[in-house]
Amino acid sequence: MKNLLITALWVLLLVSCNSHSSEQTRASNYQSNLDQLLDVLDENDKFMGNVTLSHEGKSIYSKSVGFSNIESKMPITSATKFRIGSVSKMFTATLIFKAIEEGKLSLDQTLESYFPEVENASSISVEHLLCHQSGVYSYTKDEVFRNELSKAYQSPQDLMSLVSGYPSKFEPGTQTSYSNSGYFLLALLLEEVYDKGFDELIAAIILVPLELTNTYLPDGITSLGEETNSYRNSDGWVEEDKWNLSVGFGAGSIVSTPNDLNTFIEALFNERIISKESLNQMTTIENNFGRGIIPFSTEGHSGFGHGGVIEGFKTMSFYFPEEKLALAVTANALDYNMDGLVTDILKGYFNESFVLPVFGGLAITAGELEKYIGVYEAEGLPGKYKITMKGNTLFAQLEDPAIEDDFPIDPLVYKGNHKFTNEEIGANLLFEPGNQQLGLEQQGISEIYIFSKAK
Repeated sequence: MKNLLITALWVLLLVSCNSHSSEQTRASNYQSNLDQLLDVLDENDKFMGNVTLSHEGKSIYSKSVGFSNIESKMPITSATKFRIGSVSKMFTATLIFKAIEEGKLSLDQTLESYFPEVENASSISVEHLLCHQSGVYSYTKDEVFRNELSKAYQSPQDLMSLVSGYPSKFEPGTQTSYSNSGYFLLALLLEEVYDKGFDELIAAIILVPLELTNTYLPDGITSLGEETNSYRNSDGWVEEDKWNLSVGFGAGSIVSTPNDLNTFIEALFNERIISKESLNQMTTIENNFGRGIIPFSTEGHSGFGHGGVIEGFKTMSFYFPEEKLALAVTANALDYNMDGLVTDILKGYFNESFVLPVFGGLAITAGELEKYIGVYEAEGLPGKYKITMKGNTLFAQLEDPAIEDDFPIDPLVYKGNHKFTNEEIGANLLFEPGNQQLGLEQQGISEIYIFSKAK
């Protein structure tokens, strides 16, 4: 009997040691994968920022590359503060569901009692605003706002005057169109029902209880001087102009760190802020949108969270419930596809067919490029691809009448055999000059869309 007990103990000890050793090996593998990935992006001037992963509430990986201020060579660290843009919408939506739980609002509450000046106020519900189905025009698409108003302090009353002056795009609930105006109205609605400032509500319900000491809403009048600069790549990193964050309000005004973002999203999905019922409603997806949340999936791993873009800042904050994994990517300079970067990080973490990106193209003459120039259309798709040339570089621009904003004109990198890559969005353009066609190959999508040159 004694020998059997000793044998059993040895087996348990060996299993424990092997399990611990296996976990150490896996950790070493993903840390090496992610270090290599970020080093390659850094060396090729593709990324400055931070990547932080947390598992079951414990930070398991964090790496920073680049500078928060290039001129002073101030390095980015895990404590560097970034503008997180539309990731702020997750905070706003969380407060809305808290208000619903407290009986101050409901999803079918309409706006006429609060904002009668907004067109279709009697038909626009809280749920419509959360799901981008309100029909309220997004004020950040307004050229006057972009060129003038975004740089100066705007009070909520100023923004309301702007938003209420727009005609409705469609009848509420009939279409889906991303609208920052909707989240501005949600934040203003929270102030009305609580009779408190939006910044006070976020502090009381989220920031203080979770001890998010590096997350805040600038008042838009004074600068705290704690944020990183942001940059765009134009033959080297060039500093972007800053917006006055008063204009973001509930749609995109928050400043945070990757550690704080992981703490917030873990608390959200572990029902420490709102109930499971509310979380289920937030994560119910329709037309690729939840209620303040969007989905993200890659090869068997499904998560929820949000992305954000403001000036040169790009942020992703996601939680993968099955893996109990939180991921925050905060960039103050990015010349790479953000969805592709998150996919690369997840592949590196899960050790799944991980391949480092390769940058740089092959030489090609201007004469050889001329055969690709033109406008390409696809049957059944509203958009067109306009291919132009400048010097020895080919450029692509998607033109879609259904989208109000102009798409960027992106440079293409020649990879040989009539293949060009748009490194910004992570897509390949596969030309067939003989057939006057191009194929669009997108990361994560198996189907190749075929466009034919217009005659």
